[in-house]
Amino acid sequence: MLCGRTNVNKFLIEEQRRNPALFGDFSMLISDVVRSCKAIAQGVSRGSLAGVLGDEGRENVQGEAQKKLDVLANQAFIHHCEWGGHLAAMASEEMEDIYPIPSEHPRGKYLLVFDPLDGSSNIDVNLSVGSIFSVLRCPENCNADAPIAADFLQPGSRQVAAGYALYGPSTMLVLTVGSGVYGFTLDRDIGEFLLTHPHLVISPETREFAINASNERFWEPPVQRYVSECLAGKTGIRGKDFNMRWVASMVAEVHRILMRGGVFLYPRDSKDISRPGRLRLMYEANPMAMIVGQACGLASTGRERILDVLPTSLHQRVPVILGSRDEVERIERYHREHETGEDQPYKSPLFSTRTLFRND
Repeated sequence: MLCGRTNVNKFLIEEQRRNPALFGDFSMLISDVVRSCKAIAQGVSRGSLAGVLGDEGRENVQGEAQKKLDVLANQAFIHHCEWGGHLAAMASEEMEDIYPIPSEHPRGKYLLVFDPLDGSSNIDVNLSVGSIFSVLRCPENCNADAPIAADFLQPGSRQVAAGYALYGPSTMLVLTVGSGVYGFTLDRDIGEFLLTHPHLVISPETREFAINASNERFWEPPVQRYVSECLAGKTGIRGKDFNMRWVASMVAEVHRILMRGGVFLYPRDSKDISRPGRLRLMYEANPMAMIVGQACGLASTGRERILDVLPTSLHQRVPVILGSRDEVERIERYHREHETGEDQPYKSPLFSTRTLFRND
């Protein structure tokens, strides 16, 4: 396979020849997704010139302010993917319920899940954003003519493919169909994504982590322990200096990890106790977990493998910790040690902060 000369379609045909499980019109479905990403890339690249910046003036199903480009990106996925005859239905972070393929179009045996524009808070300041997508097969009891939300509630381990598009200085598509992770760069001169990063692998070790430090006071003790050890650097028990990053775009964070290693944390916290996590299992966590796992990394909630989580609703949220295997395993161990009481600090009755007030 020659880098720079293999486009996405050729790559998919070769993968289908190697893996008969990728039967039927699978490659055509991915081609439709790729066209969606190209259309979104065009809108992102033009920014204010196309009048796509700013708020839409309403909230999405998540209770978050929608950007104009959120809506346009969602429409791009629907427009490019609904007519091809490969899907029974779609589900989007921007839509409350599933989107069954209209009756005027033929229907297929696949389901598409997507976050049309991840990191949309970065749009107005011209920072990297992206799209995330995942492909599932319709379950055996699915009626392609009348799909329901329950058809989508499959663990991430059943994903057929997952990927993301990164709209940055160059537009990239990162894709896995279950046999490794491959990166394609958009050649705008010919309008094709060409293979530029074959067989992406995440280093098991790292000196870089990404987390929103403004939430430190809400983190659980295992996460506070991990971050404090990293910040202690060479003088701490880790014996090495770490760099901390935060872009506020999951696509950008994961892409950096694929390129040079690292760990990304959006852990459970107590800021809003009604939510067990911040990121959406179906639209963000599962696709990225498949990509990271196929690149020899690890993705966890801190307590279990993300790909093993059984979805209970379309917009379910989970904690996300992913990236370099050694670091994720360490954070998982810290969670286990906290729950068993092994890491509870010793409190001396003689040497403690003196105060007139009781501090239990």
